[in-house]
Amino acid sequence: MSNEVTYDATAEVDVIKGHPQDEPLRATVKSGEAEGVSCSSSELKNTALTNSENSDILKKYAQDYPVGPHDKPQSMCPAFGSLRVGLRMRRVATVLSGSACCVYGLSFVSHFYGARRSVGYVPFDSESLVTGKLFEDIRDAVHDLADPEHYDAIVVTNLCVPSASGVPLRLLPNEINGVRVIGIDVPGFGVPTHAEAKDILAGAMLNFARQEAEAGPVQSPVGGKNSRPTVALLGEMFPADPMVIGGMLAPMGLAAGPVLPAREWREMYAALDCGAVAAIHPFYTATLREFDAAGRPAVGSAPVGYDGTAAWLENIGRVFNVDADKIAAAQNAFLPAIKSALAANQISGRVTVSGYEGSELLVARLLIDSGADVPYVGTACPKTEMSLADAEWLASKGTVVKFRASLEDDLAAVDAFKPDLAIGTTPLVQAVKEKGQAALYFTNLVSARPLMGPAGAGSLAQVINAAISGGERMEHMREFFEGVGTHDTSGVWEGAPNVRPDFRAQNQKKIDKAARAAKAQEMI
Repeated sequence: MSNEVTYDATAEVDVIKGHPQDEPLRATVKSGEAEGVSCSSSELKNTALTNSENSDILKKYAQDYPVGPHDKPQSMCPAFGSLRVGLRMRRVATVLSGSACCVYGLSFVSHFYGARRSVGYVPFDSESLVTGKLFEDIRDAVHDLADPEHYDAIVVTNLCVPSASGVPLRLLPNEINGVRVIGIDVPGFGVPTHAEAKDILAGAMLNFARQEAEAGPVQSPVGGKNSRPTVALLGEMFPADPMVIGGMLAPMGLAAGPVLPAREWREMYAALDCGAVAAIHPFYTATLREFDAAGRPAVGSAPVGYDGTAAWLENIGRVFNVDADKIAAAQNAFLPAIKSALAANQISGRVTVSGYEGSELLVARLLIDSGADVPYVGTACPKTEMSLADAEWLASKGTVVKFRASLEDDLAAVDAFKPDLAIGTTPLVQAVKEKGQAALYFTNLVSARPLMGPAGAGSLAQVINAAISGGERMEHMREFFEGVGTHDTSGVWEGAPNVRPDFRAQNQKKIDKAARAAKAQEMI
């Protein structure tokens, strides 16, 4: 018998195994609690705010993450953001409490993106939800998992239904057997984007770490404490970017600190020990609040492009009271290289930018510095103090910046500005390509590239210019597929599609009736 051939270490990952149940789980949930109610419905949100034990948490979310003109997430489930943060950390277990379909979807997406880590799940039914047995089940699950040989922390996340029903994760013990317990609520009706869900968990963990540091000695970083003052970096970025930033800080006698969200618990102690935090991604409201509580100032924007790098280095130097000649030395060491890289990698064409990652404004700055015409930038994230510098710079270049942009806003911008290339989310890319125009998916093809300093200066030109030059090919593809139908009539039919407008009319009446009932309920 031959040996098994493997291609990676997936088979070696520890898997949390479930335990057999005495009787099958009843999946029934009372109407109005979950069945037939979407995760972003106003009905569920209003119920949570008025009746939930977690209403204070939801009111805090409303302040930290204002919803803007649209109150429903238009990207993937927001909880994916916090789930991803937890799954990327070493020695951290993740447990979800929510509807089975939601947990299945989140688990699938997390493993699709290479989590290679088990996702714990505490199921419930109508009885356990109403009687409080669900909380007891969560508490028992956390006690079973709390093994200090394997974990530094356990993250428990309430999804929509437990959050709306008031399952009180705050009553869980702070630690069990030396294992920290972090409970958070990430309902789709209270958190607009998965980017901001990252902030919820990152902020909760940093709050815990800050209290530990204030209480007494904590673990040192793996590589020891840096001898130079450090700048903590806030926001997920390309792996090379922190190293590039560290190189640009060196002439000022500074060093790059840990990147948050962290990959290991002890990194948060080192982050709190920084001299300042660079909000590379500006939407981390709760996390920045913890840095402020620790007395650490924050600097917005990032060393992106020529103007962005010059201004960022100057702002960092001022925060650390660095001599003007050292700031100038750092600028002179890198700005010429950035200028040369931008000149050698020019982009010719009109590009609109949209997305929900939080780095849309930085990408737009780099595109403009590379010669592109960028008339519109839309981000699903909110406007914050940390994003003001980028927004003002873009406005000075004639760019329309739309915070809390919806898909409809982004599509309207494409129709109005008629770009050579539209960068955006999956539904936007799909809509643009259906018209025979060039489009790129922001998350995988644009944000997954270096953006900082000289390395970032020439990183976008090749993929952007290639996409723009392929616009004619998209038009040929549209012509090739002409006549195969669209939406529910797509495909090759032997006869005419059986559309049944009477069925549509009947269904529309049901939708209109439900909308009127919901409106009447709001008036009551």
